[in-house]
Amino acid sequence: MTNFPLLPDMFNNSCPSKVAIRLGMVALSSVFFTACSSLLNDHPLTGPQPSSQSRVQKAVNNVRTALEKELGNSVPSLNLYIETPTEKIFASSVPAGATPYTENTNFRFASNTKTFTSTAILKMHQDGYLNIHAKISDNIPGSNIPYVPNTTEWDFPFKNEITIEQLLQHSAGVYDVDNGIVPGTGGLSYTAYTQGVDSTHQFTADELVKPLVWYKLYSFPPGTGFKYSNTGYTILGYIIARIYSTKFLTPKTYEDYLRDHIVGGIAPVQLAIHFPVRADDTKMPDPYVMGIERNLGKVPKIYKDYNMSAQVAEGNGYSSPASLNTFVRTLMKGQNVLTSFTVDSLMQADIKIDTSNRNHYALGCFFTPNMGFGHNGERCGTLSLMAYDPVTDVSVVAFINLVDKSDGKEGQNSTFAKCFTAIYNAAWDGRAALGYPGRP
Repeated sequence: MTNFPLLPDMFNNSCPSKVAIRLGMVALSSVFFTACSSLLNDHPLTGPQPSSQSRVQKAVNNVRTALEKELGNSVPSLNLYIETPTEKIFASSVPAGATPYTENTNFRFASNTKTFTSTAILKMHQDGYLNIHAKISDNIPGSNIPYVPNTTEWDFPFKNEITIEQLLQHSAGVYDVDNGIVPGTGGLSYTAYTQGVDSTHQFTADELVKPLVWYKLYSFPPGTGFKYSNTGYTILGYIIARIYSTKFLTPKTYEDYLRDHIVGGIAPVQLAIHFPVRADDTKMPDPYVMGIERNLGKVPKIYKDYNMSAQVAEGNGYSSPASLNTFVRTLMKGQNVLTSFTVDSLMQADIKIDTSNRNHYALGCFFTPNMGFGHNGERCGTLSLMAYDPVTDVSVVAFINLVDKSDGKEGQNSTFAKCFTAIYNAAWDGRAALGYPGRP
């Protein structure tokens, strides 16, 4: 399925420098917190004011109902989790008569997974398991085993010139077989075609790089451009599993490493976040959200159970708004598995800028004005985002269980873009309802 990875660029915003952000924290914090305090207290003349919860709920309700008018159709839910220095709020907006979701409802958060993959790679970099500046054809430190196989099956264009860092920032030029058309698929991506033939198919990284080899597919020479690539992150997931397996001399998966080191095991912040790699691991635990996808002239598709083996490391994660918020908040504050130095100097600062289309993508995350550092994603009838703002110390997680492509169009005015914009507007308006800067 097509991702819509860099929504901030639709608003013609540029990414400020880390120095500007840090300086802004000092200058703006007193203004923001004064505004928050005035909103939270009773007004001496008008009496009790609406609670934080009710203000955020109203903001999300307004965005959802406005989207319904734009689409001319129902919107099953729009949800926002927001945490400030003093409170945590969850608001679920649903049509009359429907049951709202809770902060512990599971949903597939799609390409937000890329931030977890980047976190795993940078954790391995911190621990000396790898060097992000190394080429993927180089050997794993302390071994004679290369990061990716030195075989004809992995001999895709420019392989020997690509670095791990370039894969993280989508500047490696790896062709995306999950979104791009591949020969012999009837105009579909390789993953869509294969899954259409057999929904239970077990995908592997070895398989997903084969079309690159067969048809000599690439987007550009490494380091000369920017193009969002799920397949590039598939390769990163493979590298994580290969290194972990080498260290323990036993087969390990991407899921194993994240469970043991990033969200569980020895991780300082324990979270119920999951990354299925098996084709038969299709179910989310209750409670969970079913996504809805509307396409031109077709009956809406309802997503319940789903084979995520084609999306390992680039979009296979699922969890709840509360857990996802805790992760992005603690990660970006340097209070989780990555040190503040790694977050500040690599994850957030190592930005690839493509001036032709204003993309500003760092290592598994990007910066959105009045939102902060994080990611977004689309998969299985669900659109989502997570972000942490270092200026205001506010984090957000938003999702909508609707992907509307019913107009058959692309671009900023499409029904798809309107749904994607709604999750950003819900987050911005939720912030504004609490006295923080909202829509830019």
